[in-house]
Amino acid sequence: MAIIEVTVIPLGTGSTSVSALVADCQRELQRYGVGLKFELTAMGTIIEGDLDRILDLARRLHEVPFKKDMARVITTIRIDDRRDKAGTIAGKIESVKNKLGQKCKTSEPNGTRAKDGQRK
Repeated sequence: MAIIEVTVIPLGTGSTSVSALVADCQRELQRYGVGLKFELTAMGTIIEGDLDRILDLARRLHEVPFKKDMARVITTIRIDDRRDKAGTIAGKIESVKNKLGQKCKTSEPNGTRAKDGQRK
């Protein structure tokens, strides 16, 4: 099983915001990524599953901006393809948290909570 991170960046949109395009890509994932695990992050999307299927899906995501009349798109793909044992998105995160001595809890920026636990 492979894990990839894909980021689709349209160029020449006339705006610094790409959230509408990200939403379109997420809709494409929901439509064609049935049976795959995927997670939207602030900087891209992580997808877990069969490598051939994920790469086909990444190609579909790359095409989304062109369907919106964009003339140029840059798509980056990072692949983690471990073949000695199964890996998962959750397993990778849990492994690091275990080494930090943490349970699965959300992180907060340094200095956002006072000593009494209340927000500053």
